[in-house]
This record gives sequence, C-alpha cells and structure tokens, in this order.
Amino acid sequence: MYSRAKLATALGGALALAPAAFAYVGPGAGFAVVTSFFAVFASLALAAFAFLTLPFRRLVRAVRRRRAFAKARVGRVIVLGLDGLSPDIVRKMMAEGKLPNLARLAREGTFAALATTVPAVSPVAWSSFQTGTSPARHNIFDFLSRDRATYLPDLSSARVGPPRRHLNLGKFRVPLGKPSVRLLRKSKPFWKILGDHGVFSNVIRVPITFPPEKFHGVSLSAMCVPDLLGTQGTFSYYSEEDDARVSEGGQCVRVSRNGREVWSYLLGPDNPIKRKREQLRLPFKVKADGDGRATLSLDGSRIKLKVGEYSEWTPVAFRAGLGVRVRGIARFLVMSLEPFAMYVTPVNVDPDRPALPISHPYVYAVYLSKLIGRYATLGLAEDTWALNEGVIDEGEFLEQVWRHHGERERMFFDALAKTRQGAVVCVFDTPDRVQHMFFRYLTPDHPANAGRDTEKYAGAIEEMYAKMDELVGATVAELGPGDLLLVMSDHGFVPFARGVNVNAWLKREGYLVMKDGAEGGKWLAGVDWGRTKAYALGLGGIYVNVKGREARGTVPREDVPALKKEIAEKLAGLRDEGRGDVAVREVYDLGAMYDGPYLDGGPELVVGYNAGYRASWDSATGGAGGDVVEDNVKVWSGDHCVASELVPGVLFSSARVTTARPRIVDIAPTMLDLFGVAVPPYMEGRPLELELTPPPAREAPVENEKA
Repeated sequence: MYSRAKLATALGGALALAPAAFAYVGPGAGFAVVTSFFAVFASLALAAFAFLTLPFRRLVRAVRRRRAFAKARVGRVIVLGLDGLSPDIVRKMMAEGKLPNLARLAREGTFAALATTVPAVSPVAWSSFQTGTSPARHNIFDFLSRDRATYLPDLSSARVGPPRRHLNLGKFRVPLGKPSVRLLRKSKPFWKILGDHGVFSNVIRVPITFPPEKFHGVSLSAMCVPDLLGTQGTFSYYSEEDDARVSEGGQCVRVSRNGREVWSYLLGPDNPIKRKREQLRLPFKVKADGDGRATLSLDGSRIKLKVGEYSEWTPVAFRAGLGVRVRGIARFLVMSLEPFAMYVTPVNVDPDRPALPISHPYVYAVYLSKLIGRYATLGLAEDTWALNEGVIDEGEFLEQVWRHHGERERMFFDALAKTRQGAVVCVFDTPDRVQHMFFRYLTPDHPANAGRDTEKYAGAIEEMYAKMDELVGATVAELGPGDLLLVMSDHGFVPFARGVNVNAWLKREGYLVMKDGAEGGKWLAGVDWGRTKAYALGLGGIYVNVKGREARGTVPREDVPALKKEIAEKLAGLRDEGRGDVAVREVYDLGAMYDGPYLDGGPELVVGYNAGYRASWDSATGGAGGDVVEDNVKVWSGDHCVASELVPGVLFSSARVTTARPRIVDIAPTMLDLFGVAVPPYMEGRPLELELTPPPAREAPVENEKA
C-alpha cells in the first residue's frame, strides 16, 4: 500500500500537469509479479480453449455478425483522433494549400469546429468522447481529483492497490491473489455498447482506457498507464557531477568512473516480495569504445551506443528474489562520454511480457509487440519533463515523438487491414505534445523565448500538421464502399505565456487562509482549514470547503450557491496588472452546467482563462505563494486549459454533416446510431446528422509538395 505522503510528493510533476511525470505512485511491481504468473497460465489455457472451440466460434460469429449489421447504415467507421489539432491552424494552412488531404475531406465531406468539454482538458474530453456524457456522469473532471479526508491529490482516472492478503515467510511477503486495479471513469464507452450488440471494435491508445475493460473487440490502453515505478513517467539522468537541473519529473544519479568505464544502476520499483521497503536496482556499465561510441553492459547483454543517438527499446529485468523478475523496457541516450552524461527514458511496461493489464485481451499487447517490435506503453510517453528540465534538447525530444508516432501508425494500419467491419478508433498524441513544447515559436514575445533559440525549430508545428495531413491521406486510401471516416481532435491550442495562481488570489481575497507564518507550499501545505472557504487544485478547478463533505469543511451546504456566485463574480474579468490584459475570461459553475450522480466529486467552479493564460505551475500543484500572475518561462509554452470556447477541436468527415454545432459529446451516440444501436437515455450527446454516400474506394493520397 502506498503512503499518502509518497503519493503527494510524486504527484508534484504530474500536474505540472501534463508534463505529467509522477502523477501517482502505486504498487506497480507487486501487481507486476502476480499478474505475470496469472498471465502465463491464462494465456496457455486461452490458447487451448481457442483451438478446441474454433469451428463453433466461427459459426456463432458469422450468425452474430449478420444480425449485428442488419440495421447498420455503414460497414465500418474509422475514427482518427489527432489530439490537440487546432481549427485555427488547420484553416490557415488549408488556405495556404499546405494540407491537401484535409482540404479534400472538407470539400467532399465536412470540416467543422468540434465543441469541447468544460474544462477543456484531455482526460475530460476523451471521456466525454467515448461515453457521450458530461463529467458529472463519467466522473472525470481533471487529471487529478482530491482526497476529501486529507486534501491531497489523487489520480482521477485509475486506482492501483496491492493484493488484500499476503503470506509472510521470514523477510519475504508473498502476495496471495490479484491486486486491485480500478478504472474510475464511469458510464460505458460506445465500443462496449456496440460489442454488446455484436459489433467488433479495435481501439488503440484512446485516453482514459486503463485498466482495459472487457468488450467484443481489442484495445490498447493509453493515458494513465504507469511506468514500472508506478508513476506517470520518471526519467533518469546519469552524470559524473551532482547536477541540480533535474528538479521535477526525473531523478539524477551520479555515476562512478574507472578510466574509460563508468558504473551505475537503473532504479526500479520497490521489491514486491520483501516485507521491508527496498527499491530494486539493476547495475550497468558503460565503456567508451572511441569515436563517440560506447558499449552498455546490462543484465548479461551488450548494447552498442553512439553519442547523440537513442538506443532501440532495451528489455530490462529487475530481480526481486525467489526467481521473480519485474520486466520493463527503456531507451538510452548518451549525451557525452567525457564527462559522462546519459538520459534514460522512463522504464515502460514491456509489451512483449506485460507486467500490468495494458490491453484487452492480454495477448493483444503481445501480438502488437511481435508484429512491430517493442513499443512505448507509458500513458504519456513523450518525455515533456525531460525537455522542460533541459535534460534533452528539442531535437532529441522530436526524435522521441516521431518514433512513438511511427509505432502508432503501424498499429493503426494493421487494425485497418484486419478490421473490415465494425469500428477502428485510434488516437495519435503527436499534435498535442509538439504544440505544448513548441508554441513559443509562434509567439515572438513569449517569456519562454528569453535566452533561447527562436529559429531552429520555428517550423516544427507546421511540419507536424503537414505530417498529420499525410496520415489522413494514407487513411483515405484505405477506405472502401460503406466506410465512414471521422477525423477529430479533443481540443485546440493557444499560447501559454502567463500563469495565474488562483490560490494566491483566493488567499488575497480571504477565501483561503494560511496558518500563522506559513507561506503556502505545494499541495496546500500550511493551509488553515478551519478558516478556509475555498481552494484550488489542478488546472482550473476551485473547490468549496464544504462542511460535512471535506474533513475540515467550514461552509454549510446551504451557503455554497451564494459563495460560488460571489467568487465567480470577483474572479471573472481578473486583469493582469503587469500587462493590462484580462487574464480570466469567465468562471464556470459546473452545478449550473451539468447534472449527474458524480457532480459532487468535482470542483464547484472551473476557471476559464483567456488566450495566453493558464493556471500557474504553482497553482496547479496547490501552491499559494508568490504573485497572482507571473511569466511562464518553461518550454511548455502552449496549452488548452482555458475558456472552452477558445479551444474547440476539429471534426472532418468523409460524409456531409448537417448538424449546426457538433460537440465532442455527440460522437459516442453517433457511433451507436450508425450501426443501428439505440442510444441509451443517459447519454447527453445526440447523433450527428449525416448524409451518407459511399466514398470512393482506395483513393490515392494527395502528395503534399509544401510539407
């Protein structure tokens, strides 16, 4: 069982927020060991059962498929999710002739802005996409939720806990039974409902699908899949010196040297079978071979490295004892041999031998690994924190991004080839990650530009959009009669130049009160809860300290509406005194917007920032010190956690959409309606009105000469 103190510390980077390292710490290793044993036996039993029942299953499948598609208006629907693609940039580049494949979709089908959720945060929006419901009905309001008893943050989407029982054998503590792994998103995703009616779906890397749910189809989980440490992504930086640059998102490890060789170790999870806490380590040695080359000796293997080049995914195994190994994969990047400096990615779950449930069925992750080779499994795999901390540079970050993108493309096109009827849903993170880290290039006066290059990667975002256009063209080429293609994003993007510390504002206005002498550190440290009425946590949420709900609540239930109104009226229109601009466009009252059984679990208010503003890094992690508004000098220079009307997503369709204002919450009911499945009454979205005509079969993609 992980401690609250450790959880709070780990969450620190997670929220930065989405440079998302450390979003939570859980007993990943313990789960890994038990699951590995069960997985082996389950796989053997499943293989035998599948072989013996194959003829019968084929017959049943044929009959079921015929019935399932009796009312369908399509044979196959492909949903290509491009996380963060902005309609403003798309319009501009289409007008300049730089996105020919998207322009053709717009011309022959539909292009529209897609209204996002409040708040416009990826886990919220993608949860609404898959369930057709608002946060009050799917229970995801942000990356984080808060523990009402401790006021400390929790990951909002998943909970990992140890097995309930153990067998103590001396210094060993052997787990008995399976650990607890729970998905906290509520409501059913549309592919589960389609599966209940016999329609098969292939779902690849859609956010908020960890742990994977059982349904008629296959899936590979995405956002919130942890690394082997149980965090949301902890990188390692190895140096001969005590390097102070790593303050968040990673760990700095000092190496020992003897001539041309250096020694150190990979840091693994806590030993899952020891009674006393003990972090596993895996020793390694790097020997300089001359000419910028080196040999990494690790776990009996020798891996050739070259300065400035990533290794391939390398299997690693941490020995826990009693023949137990905890397995993962990592990439190594030597930056310098003299003096020695090396970056190591977070240790991902090994898809070839998954130690956590990352796919449905279990063997689907293994199948993909055999098909394309080992691949990134971490929910937020692109290491934005390592770039933010200056451990890797922009070129090294982009190489990482495009390697991951290539893995996803191979998975996606395999799914298209293997799924001739039903739904194929795949989300690409590339647009989101590139825009977060390169938006300063589109904003000449951005504070993050001070002292940094502003030319070398000035075209990174446009180049990314052009590559997304090529992906769309290649997808269109795979369409056949009866297919429908939807290209969509969950939100758009704006600059993030100035941060607003909502807790500092609440403190200034008297709603948040500190203990005598306390300045206001991370995770609401030093807050006097007996005198506090409201507090902020995450990327825009303001919680009322409700009496009888929070452990030390002060505000009676009957006084909450008036307090919400008072705070919202004061905060809306907040001016940035340093620049004279309006920093807060509006403040949303979620109780007035949404209705559902989980409403009380979310914040009472959500701050809708103006373009150029966002929750400050300190405010996101519960800090209350410093100025109310300050410069954002991090490389993370673009964002979408602002007023939702400023950052709609995009919707392209190969068929004409006549609905006037499509919303992301409408996609799930649309998918059901296309296959002739009744939309459940709890869904708040409505099916889009589509004029379905068969698209041309296997049309060749347009060559993007301006890419």
